[in-house]
Amino acid sequence: MNIIMIGDIVGREGREAIVFWLPTFREKNDIDLCVVNAENSAGGMGITAKIAGQLLEAGVDVITLGNHACEQKQWLDEAEDFPEVIRPWNSPPSWPGQGYYTFDCEHGRVLVINLLGQLFMQGADNPFSFLERYLTPLLTRVKPQIVLIDFHAEATAEKNALGWYLADKVTAVCGTHTHVQTADERILGSGTAYITDLGMTGSMDGVIGMDRTNSLRRFCTYLPTPYQLQRGNVYIQGALIKVDARCGQARSIKRLNIKIEDLR
Repeated sequence: MNIIMIGDIVGREGREAIVFWLPTFREKNDIDLCVVNAENSAGGMGITAKIAGQLLEAGVDVITLGNHACEQKQWLDEAEDFPEVIRPWNSPPSWPGQGYYTFDCEHGRVLVINLLGQLFMQGADNPFSFLERYLTPLLTRVKPQIVLIDFHAEATAEKNALGWYLADKVTAVCGTHTHVQTADERILGSGTAYITDLGMTGSMDGVIGMDRTNSLRRFCTYLPTPYQLQRGNVYIQGALIKVDARCGQARSIKRLNIKIEDLR
């Protein structure tokens, strides 16, 4: 089974890159499942029903979110209409939507879980103790062949620790949120694909997707500066994971780092 997990989509150019690239890539590479993080897809903060619909229509199967899940106020009323869009499972219970989604395909049942890190985050339950309480009951009830985790967290140590905590318990643990792709993709234990951060889908000419002039002003002067999206030089970053669906173990993980201009 071929699975792709894509790092944080940032703004319009990130969305347009996915819509342009994904259908052809899926067909050429026999992709069975596509998971993308889109918590920054609406102007850099949050998501809307319109954007979710565009991504799903383009071939995305499951959309994960993060700490900015509720930045767009209309999403509070729209979330229930999109079960394929999941917010962090251990986020505050007041957040709309669900923390996991089951996807049935010819290879069996896939469970996708979104989690939020606790370090430098607000409102998140401790992901380790949360999983200790709730993961086994969920697996018993859903009975998935494959389990994928999007761990939206700031600290690399926390991501790495959760990877080892879930080694041989799930198929993949892929980090998001920091927007910088890491070069540590590997198989933990006997079959858990891991990467600390999938990276970002957006402009590489800014500061994690945002306008570099405003970002530098904020760092240099400590003055309040509005966030604006950087334009141009768009990349799609993520990972291609090959899974033995018979046992749910990952056999390989390969980074994706695709410059959209090279495809046009």
